[in-house]
Amino acid sequence: MVSNNNSTTSSVVSEALSLQREREKTYRERALKLFPRICGHCGREFEGKRLKELTVHHKDHNHDNNPSDGSNWELLCIYCHDNEHARDQVVDAYADEPVDTSRDRSPGGNPFAGLGDLLKGKLPE
Repeated sequence: MVSNNNSTTSSVVSEALSLQREREKTYRERALKLFPRICGHCGREFEGKRLKELTVHHKDHNHDNNPSDGSNWELLCIYCHDNEHARDQVVDAYADEPVDTSRDRSPGGNPFAGLGDLLKGKLPE
């Protein structure tokens, strides 16, 4: 009986993955026709074999929202795409620790405050 259950689970997972790939193929192909083959965050260009590293990011994170004008999409490389989704979890994929959301992120703040001390080897208290 265990074998039959594993077989059923395997076929369900396989079918779900196949449907996901088919859905992605349709909006991915449309996005690649609409937009230049450049990552929207880092600006790297993609062509040839490396085109597979360019992904479609849904701005509202709803993979079923695929307007024909592409207004919910942006092309991101796999690294920027992973980082974008990590930010949703209040984590920066390039950081060693979770992002501190308690800090004041107002536009008037100085992002380089304390940088001189850090460069001199002084650690913040």
